[in-house]
Amino acid sequence: MKILLIGEYSGLHNSLKDGLQLNGHSVTLLGTGDGFKNFPVDILVKSTIFEIPIFKLIAKIIDKVFKVSLNDIEIGVKTFFKIKKLKGLDVVQLVNENSFKTTPKLELLLLKVIKKNNKNIFLLSCGTDYKSIQYALDKKFRYSILTPYFNNFRLKNSYRHILKYNNKHFKKLHKYIYKNIKGVISSDLDYHIPLQEEDKYLGMIPNPINLSKIKYCSPEIDKKIVIFHGINTNNSIKKGNDYFKKAIEVIKKSHGNKIKYIEVHDLDYNEYIKSYDSCHIFLDQVYAYDQGYNALEAMAKGKVVFTGAEKEWLDYYNLTEDSIAINALPDVDYLVKKISILIDNPELLKSISISARKFIEDQHDYQNIAGAYVQKWLKAIKNER
Repeated sequence: MKILLIGEYSGLHNSLKDGLQLNGHSVTLLGTGDGFKNFPVDILVKSTIFEIPIFKLIAKIIDKVFKVSLNDIEIGVKTFFKIKKLKGLDVVQLVNENSFKTTPKLELLLLKVIKKNNKNIFLLSCGTDYKSIQYALDKKFRYSILTPYFNNFRLKNSYRHILKYNNKHFKKLHKYIYKNIKGVISSDLDYHIPLQEEDKYLGMIPNPINLSKIKYCSPEIDKKIVIFHGINTNNSIKKGNDYFKKAIEVIKKSHGNKIKYIEVHDLDYNEYIKSYDSCHIFLDQVYAYDQGYNALEAMAKGKVVFTGAEKEWLDYYNLTEDSIAINALPDVDYLVKKISILIDNPELLKSISISARKFIEDQHDYQNIAGAYVQKWLKAIKNER
């Protein structure tokens, strides 16, 4: 099949592309590279005019005053000229409801061009979108990425890029997408749960991890336990990074001579993936039920990851608590307790490390996951006829 994947911000579409190609399909990936992360894509569409210092300053002022992103508009215009030639593809998949990274109006225009030239469009739910944000706004989760916002509405501006999915422009875009797609697929339980009543929901397919690119690192413990904390500044609040930082301050006082703490900020993907090779414990996020892409790649390396590992996830995969990953909660005392147990029991670190890698091999292998996507696509296309 000839397949077009639109958008990339985690590594999911790159690994899916690798798996699909391994299975004999022709795949093109279009995207912006997602800023500083600099993910590889086949067709790169990014803002360049408004990265020139003087124009960048103007763009920032206009964005702050009028809430209009000139960068997004530039991306939308450039994308229009790129996608006109993308015709007759067997499958087109959008990484989310804002896959082109432009304004809702331009996103709508671009999707109409894609729809005109290609019949079979699918949507991924693997990040914030209308359904997941509405579900969180209705407080149907015990906690979510919106929890800090609910606790402090002064954070509204910090949540602008998340809450936008609930405004009238994105709601209109959402309705258009759902009207014109063959189906929607979720990547983990945080997106599976809000979609269960949706007619076009095709089910959950776990994130694909390209294990051929990720070497398992056996946790050799010499003198100190190495704890790694990678922070994306723009997502820091919604990931709950402050809880980890506060917990580490306590740990430094109680176990300072037993640990080495590494904290990095806003690294591009290739640098980031190498930056935690030496760590034993990997601090990911607290506001999740399931693992995102960062956590899964770290688990594939054999790191003990603090991330979403809620009861729903344990039940889905028939696992026991703390056997594969450590469920991180927005509770400093709880995090201190869990981290302390691991520091005091190095053999437990080794056991979880081995289990984490095996779990990724069993549940997230990119070639098997690519096959699952093809099966769902073909079944949905057949049922539409």
